[in-house]
Amino acid sequence: MRKEILFSGFGGQGVILASVILGRAAAVYENLYAVQTQAYGPESRGGASKAEVVISDEPIDYPKTLHPDCAVFFSQEAYSKYLHTVKEGATIIVESDLVPHRDEEFEKKLKVYALPLTEIAEETTGLSLTMNILTLGLLVALTDVVSRKAIEKAVLDAVPKGTEEINLRALRKGFELGEKAKKGEL
Repeated sequence: MRKEILFSGFGGQGVILASVILGRAAAVYENLYAVQTQAYGPESRGGASKAEVVISDEPIDYPKTLHPDCAVFFSQEAYSKYLHTVKEGATIIVESDLVPHRDEEFEKKLKVYALPLTEIAEETTGLSLTMNILTLGLLVALTDVVSRKAIEKAVLDAVPKGTEEINLRALRKGFELGEKAKKGEL
């Protein structure tokens, strides 16, 4: 079992943190092998950002994603640049407010979940910056790449002291959205 997950967007959206949390959930709490890599532009906020996580039940011989099974797109630039790297049938999550121009023909080959993630995060927690944690919940609910218990523990390990409850609220909202999406209710 080798799962490749791509997170992409721009600096400041928590792309790298989300990938680190997912890798930690797999490696520390699921006893799987996990490798996380990242690339970002010279700007700390606003520049292009990409992070990859490879999860496997055996040692990982190549740490990069070749054809992601899952991808998260938080910006138009990321979507345009990386969409065509995903494998046919991949699950993709799109921040619909920030990715207005989409390739509908290519998306027919994928499982696409396009939602106003930033807006939902803000409504759920009062903080738009919890969008990455909400998206992790959605990703886990849709793919079962790691267990909910593992991702909860990894989130609690990673978020700043005093923000645990807000981040758990965002994560659980993501789980809820994933369940609705699987039932075709979104």
